[in-house]
Amino acid sequence: MFRHHRLRICLCVLAIASTDLGASEAESAPKAPAVPAERPALPSRSESMAAELARQLPSTEVLRLQASDEAFMALWRPANVAEPKGLVILLPGAGESADWPRGIGPLRRGLPDYGWHTLSVSLPDSPGLLPPATPEPEREPPAEEDGPSETPAADSDPQATPNEAGYLPEATATAPDESTSEAVQAEPDPSTEPDEGPQLVERIDGRIDAALAHARTLQPGLIVLLGQGTGGYWAARYLQQLTPEDIRHLLLIQPQQPEGQEEPLAQLVPALKLATGDFFYQNGTAASAEARARLNASRRIQHPAYHQVGLPALIDDRENEQQQLLRRVRGWLDRPAD
Repeated sequence: MFRHHRLRICLCVLAIASTDLGASEAESAPKAPAVPAERPALPSRSESMAAELARQLPSTEVLRLQASDEAFMALWRPANVAEPKGLVILLPGAGESADWPRGIGPLRRGLPDYGWHTLSVSLPDSPGLLPPATPEPEREPPAEEDGPSETPAADSDPQATPNEAGYLPEATATAPDESTSEAVQAEPDPSTEPDEGPQLVERIDGRIDAALAHARTLQPGLIVLLGQGTGGYWAARYLQQLTPEDIRHLLLIQPQQPEGQEEPLAQLVPALKLATGDFFYQNGTAASAEARARLNASRRIQHPAYHQVGLPALIDDRENEQQQLLRRVRGWLDRPAD
């Protein structure tokens, strides 16, 4: 009996010793370096806006076009008449979506009622545009505070908050004569910085190429290129560089020169010698001065079909403002050929 008891004690001692030895070996073994979790690439601002529009709009309006090795979204609306007059390709400005609530959106939806197909193209981000901020997780409120907390008025206004697509709702969207990218320009995150320089230009040209190729399959007869903000510059530059023979009409809505592009609009636009409608808002000294420079340049070379239209200053009545723009653009499109 005593012998069995001693045997049990010995076995327990051996078990404890082996456990301690294993623990010490585990502690002395070199630890593998921690592998940082790979950060998934954030979608660009333009991709986020396009995805949001694809969720909101009817599937019949959303097209997926291919430019080289990248797919992109465009919005299509057929003319609401038996005999369409032609097709208008719309290019939004920096920071704007293919259905931007000022200019691009109202025109793409309104022109079909007057006999025009519309194809609105989403463009890649310009340098300096950041993707929409990811909302922070909710935090537990502090247990006690000495006094009432102060909340900025902007935080309490739901209309001032960008939606999931990263742009402001129609009630607070930036006017086309203002820099729509100023509110989102900052030091770019290297992991999300968009392509710059030649790569950006090539991507934009590729998307315009794809939009034109799709438009030509429809045999619309007349194709018009319309650009708003920096989209106007890209449209004019595309026509200057590639000179497609079937594009003889250019429409500009408050055109702006993108950062990094050296050729000024006053030199680029009049030299095209195309039927050109140049629309600008008369509520900014800089915009008016730039418009005057383009007009003077067209006069010096005796441009055969350059028409500049000064729009009244932007007003608080958004609906009337956009209806007026639609009427002016429709009037230019329906004018007799020069």
